[in-house]
Amino acid sequence: MTTILVPYHHDERLADDDIPVRADHIVHVPAGGAGDQWERNAVVGRAVAAAVTPVVASGEVPVVFSGDCLVAGATVAGVQQAGVDPAVIWFDAHGDVHTLETTGSGYLGGLSLRVVTGAHRDLYADLIGLRPVAPERAVLVDARDLDPAEADYLAVSPIRRIAVSEVAAETVPAGPLVLHVDLDVIDAGEFPGFRFPAGGGPSAEAVLAACRRVVGTGRVVAFDVACPWWPAVGDQAGARERLVAAVQALIAA
Repeated sequence: MTTILVPYHHDERLADDDIPVRADHIVHVPAGGAGDQWERNAVVGRAVAAAVTPVVASGEVPVVFSGDCLVAGATVAGVQQAGVDPAVIWFDAHGDVHTLETTGSGYLGGLSLRVVTGAHRDLYADLIGLRPVAPERAVLVDARDLDPAEADYLAVSPIRRIAVSEVAAETVPAGPLVLHVDLDVIDAGEFPGFRFPAGGGPSAEAVLAACRRVVGTGRVVAFDVACPWWPAVGDQAGARERLVAAVQALIAA
């Protein structure tokens, strides 16, 4: 296992202790890059892909921690550039399937899964060397907090949506897998501090158990973990350290 830390939320550099993990490699990019946000995000994405590729090529599983879900596509790109063609398992409280035409907030993280599966290719996939994953090879887990446009899309999309409790070897695609977990899939009442909290979700243990079932297939080639939270307040720092350690242990075990 090789741990890669991407201390960014989109193109915003996070504090060094924002994601409490001891990393084997930390991705750094020059500050104040030129271009629009897509182009600045692509600088981060290309650096992530470049860090992931040699790890996968060596036969190890990279565990990539970052502050947002857009990094997941770069993790997939790095896997592809190592000669592996993965499907994607995407744990998230949100759908992440907006487009620029449907998003109300303009928050690019809300497009993350949609761009991984081919939307706005010229703004995302082409800039980081990603071959979009076919929607039928993507499984969205939970996604309890959907905007109407996302619900409409998922009703007709080949992307399958399942509950955390339904995750099993027989409900995930065949072949190599990139496992992506946005930690805000955990119920906000149990784990406060997320940028976009969503109540009524599964417990941390239920999410970890579902991830163990995916890892247990022996087909996970990369593990991407998004930690989209605000700076820790009070006891949050200790809780985050324990959660990050538990997540990291899924691959180390």
